[in-house]
Amino acid sequence: MGLHIEIPCESIMESIADGVFTVDREWTVTFFNRAAEEITGVPRDEAVGRKCWEVFRSSICDGSCALEHSIHNDRTLSNKSIFILRPDGSKVSVSISASPLRNEAGEIVGGVETFRDITAIKLMRQKLEGLYTLEDIITKSQSLIRVLQILPQIAASDSTVLILGESGTGKELFARALHNLSRFRKGPFTAVNCGALPDTLLESELFGYKAGAFTDAKTDKPGRFHAAQDGTILLDEIGDMPLPLQVKILRVLQERTYEPLGSVKSISTNARVIAATNRDLQALVEQGRFRDDLFYRLNVVQLRLPPLRERPEDIPLLISHFINRHNCLTGKSIQGVSEDVFQMLLRHPFPGNVRELENIIEYAFILCQDGYIQAEHLPENLHPREEPRLSRGRRCTLRDIKYAAAVEAVQRHKGKKMAACRELDISKDTLRRILSGGAQADE
Repeated sequence: MGLHIEIPCESIMESIADGVFTVDREWTVTFFNRAAEEITGVPRDEAVGRKCWEVFRSSICDGSCALEHSIHNDRTLSNKSIFILRPDGSKVSVSISASPLRNEAGEIVGGVETFRDITAIKLMRQKLEGLYTLEDIITKSQSLIRVLQILPQIAASDSTVLILGESGTGKELFARALHNLSRFRKGPFTAVNCGALPDTLLESELFGYKAGAFTDAKTDKPGRFHAAQDGTILLDEIGDMPLPLQVKILRVLQERTYEPLGSVKSISTNARVIAATNRDLQALVEQGRFRDDLFYRLNVVQLRLPPLRERPEDIPLLISHFINRHNCLTGKSIQGVSEDVFQMLLRHPFPGNVRELENIIEYAFILCQDGYIQAEHLPENLHPREEPRLSRGRRCTLRDIKYAAAVEAVQRHKGKKMAACRELDISKDTLRRILSGGAQADE
């Protein structure tokens, strides 16, 4: 007779490489294996007895929980890709499977979820696809890759950084990446939009105030520089900062001190300063609207982010990235965009840059329930325009229509003919030929 050894179920769960946890019907964690500890960074003693969303803080804990869906519908869900947030703030990509958990009587008493770290797989796929990633930034654009390659060295210094780029190019994303890669990463990251507040409010927001500094100042209130102590402060849209306040920012950069409103005592700050703007600061200096000494003090290290229209190779990549993100956030399984939508997005000039593209995908997710995003799921402004009307009384020929469309496209792109060519999906030679032909009626 062979020897029969019964191995406890928990011992098996401890020996596998996948993370495993179970919950009861109140969503309290009842089991948490060794691999779950390693992947999440949460010790078992801290996980067991807590609500599962307090442990995982995943991308689907806000209403699209796979485990809840599995228990509610009494079915198993497999290989759903999400990300979880570790206690140190880092994101981990995982693939999860969830099933109801039953007692001996067959009654559902909770749920079990297994998950595996797929970060290495994602990185390998990105490498094979020729992508360059850093923090939450992904690109194929050589101009942006050059910026990303020097970002760690810049982050390692304490120098002030000036980030230039149009609205929506991701200036705050790059500022956060600099913070996360720097020695200040354990401190807070604080962002202030210098163009969003009136002059007097902006000063008190940055430096705080003492009780009695003005009529409604009943108690002391610390400002954003105080909140950013031991961390990083981003002065966004600094090109809109009023001249009197620029003097005080210059003092902070030179002496590392500031004074709250109503105070005569200086306060020291060690916060690293990153500034960002979509304005041409050099032109503002020449116009007397920005201090030249502050500009040179800010411009120690300059990062210039190219607009999305100058890196069209990133559009397909970003479409896929945002669809994957919103699939995780909404629990949907949108497969991609249809071919006509893809062509529409490639031709679009994206004046709002990456932020505009993400907003378009988010809008489409509201209307599209499954399958592929179609043209009817896009915002109205992306739908094909009606052809421009010609002068009354003239016959409309194909040459007229082409000419009018070409002129309008060039005007929309402020004379940039390559951008007009991308929108019209024609070559530069074809555009030149259409424009030189003129809008002449057939005889």
